[in-house]
Amino acid sequence: MPGGTIDLAGVFTAYEGSDRPVIRGLTFTVTPGEFVVVGGPNGAGKTTLLETVNGMLPITRGRATVCDLDVASRGYEVRRRVGYVIQNFAFDPLAPFTVKDVVMMGRYGLLGYGRRPGEADRRIARDVMDLLGIDDLAARPIGKLSGGQQQKVLIAQSLVKKPDILLLDEPFSNLDLGTRDFICGVLASIADQGCTVMMVSHAFDALPEREVRVLVMNDGQLIFNRPCPADEVEDHVRTLSGGPHA
Repeated sequence: MPGGTIDLAGVFTAYEGSDRPVIRGLTFTVTPGEFVVVGGPNGAGKTTLLETVNGMLPITRGRATVCDLDVASRGYEVRRRVGYVIQNFAFDPLAPFTVKDVVMMGRYGLLGYGRRPGEADRRIARDVMDLLGIDDLAARPIGKLSGGQQQKVLIAQSLVKKPDILLLDEPFSNLDLGTRDFICGVLASIADQGCTVMMVSHAFDALPEREVRVLVMNDGQLIFNRPCPADEVEDHVRTLSGGPHA
């Protein structure tokens, strides 16, 4: 299968220096253009799953293929084709970067050593900033923005890569409900165009009105894997995670 396919078969991964794998025996396949929500209690291995898909952790057993690339041996190439928006970020208020600078950083990894962005790269950055409604912030210092605005900037930084897969770790954590709806609409549109979207989330009140694949994790293992309507996602995750506060 071409493009943004994620295929894990019996995968175990562990952090450096740890004898205990964080995720254990994960097997599932995600096809291009799917919208995937990963749920489960804290410490279940959800962020570790995203890091595994992005080739950031050693695979100690099993096989992972992302974008038709073997993650264990071609992790750098995988990361060129995957956008990853982390959960915990903090910009120094005095950081010497504008919004435009931070968004353009997403293009540098595609250009090769010593090459600088050209007009085509700048046009892509402008289009993505316009898509996310942050074009008017282009000249603002990144450290002076609200948490929600910074979240949009980081999503834009990943989208300028034109990724086959977009991974997001709690992308709604700094956003009000209206902004969640807007961002989720953008993500659904991206998925409709063939980009695979996989996000870890505890918020299920702004999912797109389309079929969503739900992956529920607990103690490093996958305990649920099924496509369902968006309005059923929360019930599945809450039930399997042990209640409303999981």
